[in-house]
Amino acid sequence: MIEVMRRREYDAEPLILETILETGENYSRYIAAYESEGNTIFGLLTIPLGNPPPTGWPVIIFNHGYIPPDEYRTTLRYVEYVDYLARSGYIVFRPDYRGHGDSEGEARGAYGSPDYTVDVLNAMAAVAARPEADPDRIGMWGHSMGGYITLRAMVVSDQIKAGVIWGGVVGDYPDLFNRVGATATAIAAGIEEPTAEASPLPSTTPFPPRLGRWRSELFDTYGSPEDNPAFWASISANAFLTDLSGPLQIHHATADKTVPAAASTLLQAELEAAGQYSELYLYENDNHNIAVNFYTAMNRTLDFFDRFVKDAP
Repeated sequence: MIEVMRRREYDAEPLILETILETGENYSRYIAAYESEGNTIFGLLTIPLGNPPPTGWPVIIFNHGYIPPDEYRTTLRYVEYVDYLARSGYIVFRPDYRGHGDSEGEARGAYGSPDYTVDVLNAMAAVAARPEADPDRIGMWGHSMGGYITLRAMVVSDQIKAGVIWGGVVGDYPDLFNRVGATATAIAAGIEEPTAEASPLPSTTPFPPRLGRWRSELFDTYGSPEDNPAFWASISANAFLTDLSGPLQIHHATADKTVPAAASTLLQAELEAAGQYSELYLYENDNHNIAVNFYTAMNRTLDFFDRFVKDAP
């Protein structure tokens, strides 16, 4: 899957501004649209006010974590995260992913399909084609499932200068199956969709089948990771870390009950073995959103993007 994604081309038609939203402190806000595999995908776009630098504003593609697609809204969630980056002189684009909110297509999930990563790479190409954007200064941020997408995108495309991942689902597939598992943590990370019995929240309507059916389908076709390690490595970003496009900063809370922090510590060890520069920050007694240490983590995030994206040669 990784090799196939590398061989394909990503749509470079400029992002279209659909709706003007309320202006931020020092940036404009829009709902914008682009095409991805024939689907119109929407997203939240911010552009700094004023004249851009000669080469254009640096860009951050913002990959959100799992939100039930039918509950997703383009302008809700992650508001403060986006604002923090937008106020700091970056174009920020948070794509919805297909099947989310008003975006077209089927939401098949991130872990058993390349769809969301394709949507993100098409989003990156669409933003880079805007006249205000600098196509040579692009960073990527991801949370939880969005961290998985960020890591995968960075081994597919060489255009991402640096990445930042918070509470990321960043293990290989055996780790994904065994460490997170078919529990409420897997539901919260978007690895599984809850059944009525497994749901951590009350519901008055039946839940659809588990999203984990992708796992069963792949097991039936290719065998388990133990039976066919070559296949599972071929679709795992962790097997391609020597090709990572740039430095990676990793944040994780030690009390994260959705994605264990061990996933991030293991990733950093793998990055070190692959000869890649990374930074790891662990936060004691904090949650999956790193809410207690939010400003500390955001300051570190911004400093990292400034060093490796905004000030990139």
